[in-house]
Amino acid sequence: MSKLKIAVQKSGRLHDDSMKILKDIGVFVDNGKDQLKTSAANFPLEIFYLRNGDIPQYLKDGIVDAAIIGENVLFEKADNITVIEKLGFSKCKVSIAIPKTKQYSSIKDLQGKRIATSYPNTVTKFLNKNNVSANLHIINGSVEIAPNIGLAHAIVDIVSSGNTLFKNNLKEVDVLLKSEAVLAVSPKIHNIQKSILSKLQFRIQSVLKSRQNKYVLLNIPNEKIKDIINILPGMNSPTIIPLARSGWSSLHSVINKNTFWEVIDELKANGAEGILVCPIENMIL
Repeated sequence: MSKLKIAVQKSGRLHDDSMKILKDIGVFVDNGKDQLKTSAANFPLEIFYLRNGDIPQYLKDGIVDAAIIGENVLFEKADNITVIEKLGFSKCKVSIAIPKTKQYSSIKDLQGKRIATSYPNTVTKFLNKNNVSANLHIINGSVEIAPNIGLAHAIVDIVSSGNTLFKNNLKEVDVLLKSEAVLAVSPKIHNIQKSILSKLQFRIQSVLKSRQNKYVLLNIPNEKIKDIINILPGMNSPTIIPLARSGWSSLHSVINKNTFWEVIDELKANGAEGILVCPIENMIL
C-alpha cells in the first residue's frame, strides 16, 4: 500500500507540536525511543524524524513527500518549496539585535558593519533588498555572544520570547521575517501521495478551525433572539431550541476565540443567561 512520507523535526518544541497535531487529527503513531522512521497505525503515513536543517533538502530531492517545518528554515534553505498550510504554532521571528547601549534608526546603520548569523541567505536577501552591504560571520549556535566578544556589531537570529537577547544585553531592532510551522510539499510528489496529502490536510484544517473557535450555549428570552443573533451569527446561523420554560429558548453557536470575551459581555448585556462554553475538537464546514 502506498504511503505519504512526511518529515518532522527530530526533537524540540516543533517536534512536540507536530506530533500533537497528528494526534489531534486521529493519526496514531508509535515512535519509540531513537527511532528515525515509523509508520502510523491507522493512516497511510510514514514519518521521518530529521534534523530541522536537513528537511528542505529531503523535500527538494523527493525523499519525503511533505514536511512540517518552520517557515524560517524554508526561507533560508529552500524558498521555492510550496507551502500548502500554515499551522499556527511554533511562531517566532528572524530579527536583528544589537547591544542595548547602541542606537539604531534603520538597516542603513549596518552599512559596512559585521553581522553574526546562522541565516546567511535570509540576511543577504534582506540586505540586498535595502541596498546595504555588510560583512557576515556565519555561526552555528550561540550567536548572541558575538557582540559581547567583539566579533560582530549586530546579530540576526531567531527571537521567540526575547529572554535570550535580554540575558546577553541585546535588543531587537528590526524584523526580517515572521515565521510559524507550515505544511510544505515536495515538488516531486506523485499523484497517489497527493491524494493522501489532501486527506491529511483536510483533517488538519478542521483541527485548526476548531482551535480558533469555542462552542457556546445560552438561554435567552424569545423577544431578545433577534438582538442575540446579530451578536452571534455562528457559522451560518445559530441553532435555536425552545425551552420548557415559557417564552425562553436555548441558542447554540460558535465564537471566535480572539473576540470571545467581548462577545460574552455583549450577550450578558442583552439578557443572555446560563452561558455554557465548550471546546471544539473539529470543525468540518
